[in-house]
Amino acid sequence: MREFRLGQNLERRSLGGYQLPLGVAETSLREPTQGYTVRYQEGADEEPDTYVFHAVVSHDRLRPVVDAAFNLLPKEVNPVVEIGSRDAYRSVDIYLGEEPMPLVEFLRTWYEFEEVLLEDVTIGVGANAEDPWVDVFVDSWKGILISVPTEMREEVEAMLTTHGLQEVAETWEEQPPNAREDSETLVTRDVLEIVDEHSPDLDELLLVLRERWMLELNVDRETNVDEAGRHLGMTLWHAIVLATSSEGESDRGAYISVWMTAGSLAQAEELLEDALLDHPQWVFESVYTMDRVAFDDRPPSLSSLPPTRRRAAMHELDIEPWGEEPPAGPGEMPSRRGPTGSGGGGGGVN
Repeated sequence: MREFRLGQNLERRSLGGYQLPLGVAETSLREPTQGYTVRYQEGADEEPDTYVFHAVVSHDRLRPVVDAAFNLLPKEVNPVVEIGSRDAYRSVDIYLGEEPMPLVEFLRTWYEFEEVLLEDVTIGVGANAEDPWVDVFVDSWKGILISVPTEMREEVEAMLTTHGLQEVAETWEEQPPNAREDSETLVTRDVLEIVDEHSPDLDELLLVLRERWMLELNVDRETNVDEAGRHLGMTLWHAIVLATSSEGESDRGAYISVWMTAGSLAQAEELLEDALLDHPQWVFESVYTMDRVAFDDRPPSLSSLPPTRRRAAMHELDIEPWGEEPPAGPGEMPSRRGPTGSGGGGGGVN
C-alpha cells in the first residue's frame, strides 16, 4: 500500500486560540467556546435513554480527547464513516460496518491513518456498540460526539474534565457550513500530499477503510431516490472499477471507467457485472467509485444521449491498463467534494 502523507506547506488557520484542522483554508466563522454540551435523549423502540455529548476542542488538544473517547467503547464495535459525496443527488455518504469487529482492530486502522483523519474536513469517523449502547464519532469538523446510556454520564463527564473541558451553554455560534452548498463562509483544501498522478488521494484512503472495516454504503440498493426521498427513476451512473490481470501477473492491472443508465444501485451493479464478462482478460478487484451523475454533467462522448431514458443500458466502457510502469493512481480520478457538517458521510457503491 502506498503511503498517505500530509501536504508539506499547509499553514494551519486559527480562530483566536482555537486551532482549525488543516483542511480549512479560510472561514468567517467566529471562535467557538471550547468545552462540551450535553443533552438528554429519550430512547426509541428498544434503544435505551442516553446522554449525548458534543465536545469541541482546539486541534492541538484534540488527539488525547479522541483517544479517551474511543476507550469508552466496549470490546466489539461497528465502524462508521461519513464523507462528503460526489453523487449528484446526495451531499453525504454514510458507510456502516457489516458486522461487529474487535475494538483493537478498529483502533489499529484508526491510529494508522489518524493524522490524516484528524485534518481532513470532508470525512468523519467513529464506531458504536449495542452492549452497552455507546456511540463515539469524530465529525468532519473534528468535534467529538459521544452518546452513552444514562448510567455512564458521570464517567464521560469525568473523562472530559480530566482533559480540561467543562460543560458550556454553546460551542459554535452556528453550525460549520457545508462547502457543497458553496458557502461564502468556508474555503476548504485537500490535505494529502499530491506530488504526481501516482499519489494516493482521499478516495483511495476511503477504499482502504472500506476493506479494513468491511463497510457498506447505507442506501437502499433497490430504489433510486435523492436525499429528500424523492424518486428519481432512471439516472446516469459513472463507475470506476479496479481490475487485475486474469493471468495472475501482479505487475499488470487496469482502471475501467463505465457510464450507464440505471434505476437503482443494484441495477447499476448488474450492468457493471455483465459488461465485465466481455473482458475476461481482467478480473474484478473492487469498485473504486460509483456515483449518479446529473445529465448536464455527462461527458462530451455522451452528448447525443437523450435526456429521458426508460430502460437501463450500458453507454460507454473505457479500459486504462497499466503494466510495468507504475499504475495511474487514483489521484487522477475526480476528487471528492464538500465537507459534511457535524457528522454526515456515502456516494454509490463507493
